[in-house]
Amino acid sequence: MFTGIIQAIGSILAIEPRDGDVRLALDARDWPIEDVAVGDSIAVSGVCLTVVARKRSLLEFDVSNETLACTTLGRRRAGDAVNLEKALRLSDRLGGHLVSGHVDGVASVLAIEPDARAQRMQFSLPPELARYVASKGSIGVDGVSLTVNDVADDRFDVALIPHTIAATTFAQRRVGDAVNLEVDLVARYLERLHAR
Repeated sequence: MFTGIIQAIGSILAIEPRDGDVRLALDARDWPIEDVAVGDSIAVSGVCLTVVARKRSLLEFDVSNETLACTTLGRRRAGDAVNLEKALRLSDRLGGHLVSGHVDGVASVLAIEPDARAQRMQFSLPPELARYVASKGSIGVDGVSLTVNDVADDRFDVALIPHTIAATTFAQRRVGDAVNLEVDLVARYLERLHAR
């Protein structure tokens, strides 16, 4: 589990094909990873991945074809920036909301508008996810815990404060870019309980 509070921005060093899937190598030099071990979970732009190798500031992950197809990782290239977060410890503060790192869908940036010192960003909303997104509810976008300002059947928007823009990859996002979405865990489980 994660909180959606990004701890660092890393950079993709390589995406190497390996017997049908890929090995992803990340540079995490601006992030203390001395406590990261092989087998640990790291959220990489909202995708929960397992560390398979660590060498100084280099982290490596094996990425399955399913993950490549269902997230933006299959579209990323060497040099791309990614949001990073270590898994939640039971003693940690929950500053965002509970995030599993299991991406529900991919959306695209529809609009970016200034709003005083903040920015408003609008994203497409896949129809199968619309019922899980509520105004003033939580959503994970590229692993970042955000509050939904407004939602329609096919889109939603959020407000990003200057700190969020500076501490995440949102500063690099442009209209048309693809992002990973994770709907609120509670909404998903409530629907499941209600269906019984």
